[in-house]
Amino acid sequence: MLPNPWDAGSARMLQHLGFEALASTSSGYAWSTGRPDYGVTRDSVLSHLSTLCNAVDLPINADFESGFASDPEGVAESVRLVMQTGVAGFSLEDRDVGRGGRLYDKAAALERLRAARQTIERSGENVLLVARTEILLDEPDALAEAIDKLVAFADDGADCLYAPGVRKKEDIQAIVQAVAPKPVNVLVMDPNTTLAEFAELGVRRVSVGGSLARVAWAAAFAAANGIKEGSFRAFADGIPSRELNGIFGSFSG
Repeated sequence: MLPNPWDAGSARMLQHLGFEALASTSSGYAWSTGRPDYGVTRDSVLSHLSTLCNAVDLPINADFESGFASDPEGVAESVRLVMQTGVAGFSLEDRDVGRGGRLYDKAAALERLRAARQTIERSGENVLLVARTEILLDEPDALAEAIDKLVAFADDGADCLYAPGVRKKEDIQAIVQAVAPKPVNVLVMDPNTTLAEFAELGVRRVSVGGSLARVAWAAAFAAANGIKEGSFRAFADGIPSRELNGIFGSFSG
C-alpha cells in the first residue's frame, strides 16, 4: 500500500501511522501550491521530492509526470535530476503535456522509456522505473491498447507497470496476467474495492493518487463554508493540537 502525501506534514503523518512506503502525488502537490495538476515546474517538483525524502525514513516513489521533457535526451536529464532527490523510484507517463495532453504513440513512448532505463543503469543506482500509460483515463474502454503498451514497456525495461483509470476487476486481472511476472500498480478508482481484493487479483502495489489530498480539501472546504455561515461546529472533528505536535515533534528536517 502506497498512500500519497502532498507535503512534509502529510508524509510524516503517514509514517506515524505505520505505512512502509509512500508515493508522491503530482495533483496533490500542485493543489497545495494553488495550481492545477500539471501546473508546476520541474524545479519545484524536484524541490518537493527532496523535501518529502528528507521528512521521512521511508522509501518514496515519485509521481514524475511525463518527465518534464518530450525528447529522450530531455527525459534522461530529468531522470538524472530526480534520482538526486533520494527517491526510491519514479513513474514516467506517456502523456505529451506540451501538445494538449495527447498521448505519445508506442514508438515514442518506448524511446523515452529506454532513455530513462539507460540513465538508471549508467548511474548504478537501485531506482525503480514505473512505466505508465494514461490511456484509460481518457478512454476507459481502451483496455487492449493499454495492455499493448504495458507489455511493450515491460519488455523494454520497466520494473513496474501502471495504467491509472482501470476499474473493473476482470480488466485489472487481465493487465496483471499480461505483464507477469512484473508487478502492477493500481490506482484506487472504486472506494468500495478493498486492499485484500486487489491482492487476490495479483496486484502488487496500490496507490491513491490525489484522493487523500481531495479528502483533506473537502474537510477544509466544508469547515470554511461553515465559518462563512457563522458555524464553527466542524472544529470538533479536528485532531487535537497535542496529538499533532506529538507526531511532528521529532522532525528536524
